Amino acid sequence: MADAIPAVVGRVCLSKSGRDKDRYFMITQVIDENYVMIADGVMRKLNKTKKKKIKHLSMKPIVLDVIAGKLETGSKVFDAELKNAIINTGLIVQKEG
Repeated sequence: MADAIPAVVGRVCLSKSGRDKDRYFMITQVIDENYVMIADGVMRKLNKTKKKKIKHLSMKPIVLDVIAGKLETGSKVFDAELKNAIINTGLIVQKEG
């Protein structure tokens, strides 16, 4: 069963399987109906994105429009910028210390 939320560039998603399970990422590219490229600016940098099956991701209703716009126009996006945008969604609870 497919998620009701479509996979689009800029969409925040949660990995459901693999080494990166339970981590939040942003879709940087949609390859086809089965695969996307993801990055989070920490574990997966923008210059080395990960190819991931859509069925292994849980799509969230949040789209990072500013970063998606930059990616689509070819503007430079920094890993720190992506990391902070994902943290600012409020989905990740920062650990103290």
